[in-house]
Amino acid sequence: MRIAFLAAPEGVEQVELTKPWQAAVDAGHEPVLVSTRPGKIQAFDHLDKADTFPVQEVVGDAPADSFDGLVLPGGVANPDFLRMDDKAVAFVRDFFELGRPVAAICHAPWTLIEADVVRGRVLTSWPSLRTDLRNAGATWVDEQVKICDHAPSKLVTSRKPDDLKAFCETFLEVFGQEAA
Repeated sequence: MRIAFLAAPEGVEQVELTKPWQAAVDAGHEPVLVSTRPGKIQAFDHLDKADTFPVQEVVGDAPADSFDGLVLPGGVANPDFLRMDDKAVAFVRDFFELGRPVAAICHAPWTLIEADVVRGRVLTSWPSLRTDLRNAGATWVDEQVKICDHAPSKLVTSRKPDDLKAFCETFLEVFGQEAA
């Protein structure tokens, strides 16, 4: 499978990018780093700068239908930047319209809210997003990982970096089922 990992030019929580990325590689899939600008993204370890990663494709030039699924890593700033970018929001929305699976962790559901794809869904996130998600029409649950199969596409969500093992196992299983 070819899996898009969408991240803003800065602010992605490094471990929420690298752990799912490595899980995808280990499972034999092709992860692709997509961002809103070419060049490199600056990852963070909470509030401290961490590593940089090369952007492989740019939103607007990378159609959602060229991917089998989408992973949205968190970090507080990352989804906040993404939800302010119309092309990034449209890219996310396209996965839902195409019925492709999406996985989001931590603060990443902010981008899903902006794309207006959470209404009627059950999901989890970093606890501070609970009210935002409810106001957007979702049901929020405090679970390590949640799969929502509300049509048209499956959505896998997790709360925080401590949930990464379950998040990676679950999104790879769901994405594999959808690709079969």
